[in-house]
Amino acid sequence: MGLDSPSSLSLLPLIADFYCAKVKLIIEIDGDSHAEPDQAEYDAARTEWLKARGYRVIRFGNNDVHGNLDAVLKVILEVRDKLKGD
Repeated sequence: MGLDSPSSLSLLPLIADFYCAKVKLIIEIDGDSHAEPDQAEYDAARTEWLKARGYRVIRFGNNDVHGNLDAVLKVILEVRDKLKGD
């Protein structure tokens, strides 16, 4: 796919699911628990913390990954290509 991604990235105090270092892209895959109000609030704060440090965060639900992987990969590549051009 052209992504230089380890399986995860530790940015103390956070751990990202996937990370593409060349464009500072973080990809998060969220399960059902992320729909809970407290978790959604935490995720939003976490995303803002990462954005303030120059990272771009994109999120996908588990159902999207399992049910429509091609579309998820397309979005990831589009975001990556946009960030490469910036």
